[in-house]
Amino acid sequence: MSDPAGVALCVARFYEELAERLVVGAREALTEAGVSKVDVFDVPGAFELPLVAAYAARSGRYDAVVCLGAVIRGETDHYDYVCGEAARGIQDVQLQTGIPCGFGVLTVDTMDQALARVAGGSKRDTGRHAVEAVLASLEVKRQTIGLSKYRLA
Repeated sequence: MSDPAGVALCVARFYEELAERLVVGAREALTEAGVSKVDVFDVPGAFELPLVAAYAARSGRYDAVVCLGAVIRGETDHYDYVCGEAARGIQDVQLQTGIPCGFGVLTVDTMDQALARVAGGSKRDTGRHAVEAVLASLEVKRQTIGLSKYRLA
């Protein structure tokens, strides 16, 4: 392939502040890992993440995909459907394509819980953790199929 591969960040922008902080954490982790090729693809919400992840994974342009977003529980069943389908869809993408997909989608009850789980929060940085998970999966893939390296830099 002539184009260098890298990592695709698929970002659900429904909660813009959360999305930005998830991207900050993800980019920091990618930079620390020496990943220089990062493309960002925005979608309206978490329900759209599996499709855009599939586009990225099947493009041949990326060694890994990281999905970022947030779903906050409301008064209806919408939360359950969106969370479940986003998780299932992202899992399906990685199983069907062999391209590791990081799951950085917050599924929380309140905005305060979400803010605690992004860059600068008091609990953990979900964007960072999603990158760390996808890079660990990528390393196992590299080891098991005998490749010397991926084209992330």
